[in-house]
Amino acid sequence: MKVFVLNCGSSSIKYKLLDMNTKETVAQGGIEKIGLKGSFLKLTLPNGEKVVLEKDIPEHKTGIHFIMETITGADYGCIKSLNEIDAVGHRVVHGGEEFNSSVVITDEVIAKMVECIDLAPLHNPPNLEGIYAIKELLPNTPQVGVFDTAFHQTMPDYAYMYGLPYNLYTKYGVRRYGFHGTSHRYVSKRVCEFLNVPYDKQRIITCHIGNGGSITAIKNGKSIDTSMGMTPVEGLLMGTRCGDVDAGALTFLMEKENLDAQGVSNLINKQSGVNGLSGISSDMRELEAAVKAGNEKAILALNVYEYRIKKYIGAYAAALGGVDIIVFTGGVGENQTSLRSTVCEGLDFIGIQIDAERNKVRGEETIISTDASKVKVVVIPTDEEWMIAQDTAQLV
Repeated sequence: MKVFVLNCGSSSIKYKLLDMNTKETVAQGGIEKIGLKGSFLKLTLPNGEKVVLEKDIPEHKTGIHFIMETITGADYGCIKSLNEIDAVGHRVVHGGEEFNSSVVITDEVIAKMVECIDLAPLHNPPNLEGIYAIKELLPNTPQVGVFDTAFHQTMPDYAYMYGLPYNLYTKYGVRRYGFHGTSHRYVSKRVCEFLNVPYDKQRIITCHIGNGGSITAIKNGKSIDTSMGMTPVEGLLMGTRCGDVDAGALTFLMEKENLDAQGVSNLINKQSGVNGLSGISSDMRELEAAVKAGNEKAILALNVYEYRIKKYIGAYAAALGGVDIIVFTGGVGENQTSLRSTVCEGLDFIGIQIDAERNKVRGEETIISTDASKVKVVVIPTDEEWMIAQDTAQLV
């Protein structure tokens, strides 16, 4: 069975074609700069070689058509016909309270996804464009929606409610939803397979740390709390997002800086985070270089970034009543050894001890805690595409 996985962002499309029988990645790549000058498709050949194909791509539909032409074409094709694709799985950012698991996409499901646009105006419209394009290209091929928010629908009400008037929840759905659910679900299950322990009997804290980041508390296989909120702004300091901030500070800035709602949104989503604090970059590699050069604002930004992660780990250890496993994943979590050691430093009071030698690893599944550590600290590279493909294959 071949499953095509599609992840449509606001100005990008990522894709993977997977053979579910052999677990082989048949094709993978992505389009960047949709609607901008210099748009291109970058694909990875079976031998690992990268190929860049430039093309004017004004919107997502054109991009998906270009991808399909490429994977069936003479130069870089891997299948003879689109009919070889048995199902298509879509990453969908926001499912609101409507979806607590992945679903086969029907007209009714699409209508409910449209209702969720207000909750994710930047993400759900391109997700829907991907669904529409596939419906046109492959009208008889089943499609599945896999929602970032679904895994967190097991949170208790006292964890997801805000201290706002209750009628704002009933009218507009204002509550914590959480994101990165597909990644948190994958790594929490995978770490239990890796350690050979039962998934439904563990207290796990998963740290998805990248340009966007979130932490989730998982008890007996269910998410009971997560750091992102109604939108992906809340929680950790991120590349350009501010994370936790006093709402009163925002109303203060609205008055002082004469900001409207869009101005505040730009401030907290695009101008803040480590980029805003350091004034250097949202890229952690560039930030680390500035730290090594002694840049004070870069040092401050990194300190805030790492402190937030540590604080959430401590809070979720309390929420779980102790912790058995901590997982680091995501671009930064998988690769930045110094961050992992700094975050875990001083957490020996909850049974965490890091082995400095074991921690010298990038992007590999491995235990980085000592044998004496009461908590297993593990690096597990995430694979959201495989999770989406698995859900898709099971449902169709």
